[in-house]
Amino acid sequence: AECGYLPIDELITLRQLDSRLQGHTDRTVTPGVEMSAGALGQGLSFAIGIALAGRLNSQKYRVYVLLGDGECDEGQVWEGAMAAAHFKVDNLVAIVDNNGLQIDGWNRDVMNLDPFSQKWQTFGWHVIEVDGHNLAQLIDAFNQAKLVKGQPTVIIAHTIKGKGVSFMENNVDFHGKAPTAAEVEIALKELE
Repeated sequence: AECGYLPIDELITLRQLDSRLQGHTDRTVTPGVEMSAGALGQGLSFAIGIALAGRLNSQKYRVYVLLGDGECDEGQVWEGAMAAAHFKVDNLVAIVDNNGLQIDGWNRDVMNLDPFSQKWQTFGWHVIEVDGHNLAQLIDAFNQAKLVKGQPTVIIAHTIKGKGVSFMENNVDFHGKAPTAAEVEIALKELE
């Protein structure tokens, strides 16, 4: 909304019936969205394709893709991770929101992927781990990623789901539901 794709007041329609702002993006409905989502794990493969196309066309852009740690349960993520390393897709940066929760609960209970960072490293990625709530660390990680040659980079951002809002922190219930109007008021006060 702040980039002008839709009015700010439309944000309140998140996940409501007939809203352009659903839990999974639809590029035919939501302005500014380049890829429809729905099946988890497809974003990395899509990003690899864009990065490879850029390289083949002698373009100098970098491709950034955001993944959830729970999304990494999907085999397609690891197939993509292997392919990106094999083809030395060094203009690709994956950022993993590593908050430990997914729609069905704690990752360690649903599908334990530990040791998580070592998996990426073993697949041939340059791994940078940061506190995902620390902007200085994130900026430094993005700057480091620009210098990596010959392999893709993954930034594993350790976060707390719902950080700063007492009733949302580490609460799996807020994975897929929008807060009520009363909860929005409480959250805004807590975030001031």
